[in-house]
Amino acid sequence: MNKSVAIIGGGLAGCEAALQLAGQGVRVTILEMKPQKFSPAHESQSLGELVCSNSFRSMETVTGVGLLQQEMLALGSLVMEAALKHRVPAGKALAVDRDKFARHLTGRVEEHDLIQVQRREVQDLDDPELQGFDAVIIAAGPLISDPLAQSLFRVVGAQDLYFYDAIAPIVSAESIDYHKVFWGSRYRPQDDDYLNCPMSEEEYFRFYQEITNAQKVPARDFEDEKHFQGCMPIEAMAEKGELTMAFGPLKPVGLVDPRTGEQPFAVVQLRAENLEKTAFNLVGFQTRLKMGEQKRVFSMIPGLENAEFLRLGSMHRNTFVNAPQVLTQNLELKARPGVYLAGQISGVEGYLESAACGLWLGLRLGMEAKGINPPRPPGDTALGALMNHLQSDARYFQPSNIHFGLFPPLKVRAKKARRKELHAQRAGESFEAWLSELGAIRQST
Repeated sequence: MNKSVAIIGGGLAGCEAALQLAGQGVRVTILEMKPQKFSPAHESQSLGELVCSNSFRSMETVTGVGLLQQEMLALGSLVMEAALKHRVPAGKALAVDRDKFARHLTGRVEEHDLIQVQRREVQDLDDPELQGFDAVIIAAGPLISDPLAQSLFRVVGAQDLYFYDAIAPIVSAESIDYHKVFWGSRYRPQDDDYLNCPMSEEEYFRFYQEITNAQKVPARDFEDEKHFQGCMPIEAMAEKGELTMAFGPLKPVGLVDPRTGEQPFAVVQLRAENLEKTAFNLVGFQTRLKMGEQKRVFSMIPGLENAEFLRLGSMHRNTFVNAPQVLTQNLELKARPGVYLAGQISGVEGYLESAACGLWLGLRLGMEAKGINPPRPPGDTALGALMNHLQSDARYFQPSNIHFGLFPPLKVRAKKARRKELHAQRAGESFEAWLSELGAIRQST
């Protein structure tokens, strides 16, 4: 096969697309700007670097993301392969050692005979080196460089499609005061995957006052702040009301302090960043506080008084397109045939969702290179629902994680827990039928 595809960006979506394409005999060139240039949130030279949480969220198949994980596994996902191999304890969640995970992706991509990785920045869709490829995939992520973003926006006609995301701090395990914290999980009492920092009512309200009064990093003059609701900065959450945090990431539900035998007023949870548990992430504490303020305010959390912050939180601009307006159902730019978008820039939100987007695009383009027109995944599967979201007829399009709200309604009335089971059952049956159809088409050609 003489087909070739250029992929701009070596993140989760780019790596997934590359492996799917190469697996079907298509030559791939990944154009990655690191280490020539780093975004404000990246610091590693590895492909597939995780810059926010190290969690791929719940593995339960009665959740949308749990279903998506299973579907990706069935389709040969590189990201799921790496995540399962480098998993760290996190209860029901799939969390990974981010460094080993990224190295795994990098190795698998670079060792493939049909994949070439070029370390250079692409600043324009009219770059001469993009000529000659059968297709170009923009998988530059939400932190796409300004020059390339401007080039893209000149094509799609958009000037203000961006929102803000935030990164949570990481603390050294050695600096935690273990006399003040305890192990436990909110919903699985038998697990001890999280460290819990209990707060009394007095401690909570003192913390609330300080976090709401703390100095924040302002947006640039020409930008409006648009927070993705699933990743709202902790201080923005606090500003919504004095008890918002206590009913959000600091809720004490299911947690009993073994020293007192009672449920604390509020609890800050810490999640391990690696198997060795040498570093912990402050769950739900993505932030745009100034760095000095982060150390001062977050050191008020019981057990973190002398915490060593291995990474402080930060704020960055996330860029995406108005997918229903500018993309076809095959993720191709309507204004520039032959150019495709994958990952968060296409309008999905989250690690798994971005990877799934790249996986499906790579799979489809690879089959089309063989003259096969693959059927789209059904809308009642996680992958199908996610892709259908990018074609949703919404007045104000917003990126979305995968959740059952994106799935077609059930035709039966049932309680919430039962509805989840029914969604999962229907999705599983539908996906298996689609996968069989896909396999039959491949074998017949």
